[in-house]
Amino acid sequence: MDIITMLLKLGSGMLVSILIFVLTLLFSLPLGLVISFGRMSKNGFLRTITKVYISIMRGTPLMLQLLVVYFAPSIVFKVKVAAGYRFVAVIIAFVINYAAYFAEIYRSGIESIPRGQYEAAKVLGYSQAQTFLKIILPQVIKIILPSITNEIITLVKDTSLAFAIAQAEMFTVAKQISAAQASIMPLMVAGVFYYIFNLIVATTMEKVEKMFSYYR
Repeated sequence: MDIITMLLKLGSGMLVSILIFVLTLLFSLPLGLVISFGRMSKNGFLRTITKVYISIMRGTPLMLQLLVVYFAPSIVFKVKVAAGYRFVAVIIAFVINYAAYFAEIYRSGIESIPRGQYEAAKVLGYSQAQTFLKIILPQVIKIILPSITNEIITLVKDTSLAFAIAQAEMFTVAKQISAAQASIMPLMVAGVFYYIFNLIVATTMEKVEKMFSYYR
């Protein structure tokens, strides 16, 4: 296999990795915020359910969660899944896993805001929604950005775990080519890809942090 063919095959895997990354963030970030509200709810039942959910998602390996999401429909519910479900299972597992981590990050950020700000906003006539969106959320974002950045960087590398259910992303394709050619070069190329991807993510998040630097 010549270098061009190898790069084209790795490129197809790279696109899958990027798609997993983008879709996971797209769904897990807002879901994490919703779960954080449940975690802070005054309703004891809802608070317990979300706490247990977060505990399970954070306390078990993502690879195990991938396997459960992929095999549960056929083993537990006796439902025959289509071939395309493999990618869907990857997204579901990644989203519910990362949403749990983001929920705890959101919660810590929201709870760090002094209660006096809520009371002051109420005096000024702000509704609860307006208080959160216009006063609290911008401050929370600045506080949690470093933690969010760390999770996003981890996500870039975790996309390689999709191999657990034979989803052909970047690392899986690299391993297949490496095994076929008895060469480490495809793995080295994959390593460079992950490094560049993370470098782009870190640089982008650094710029986002500067955008929120006026909230002190």
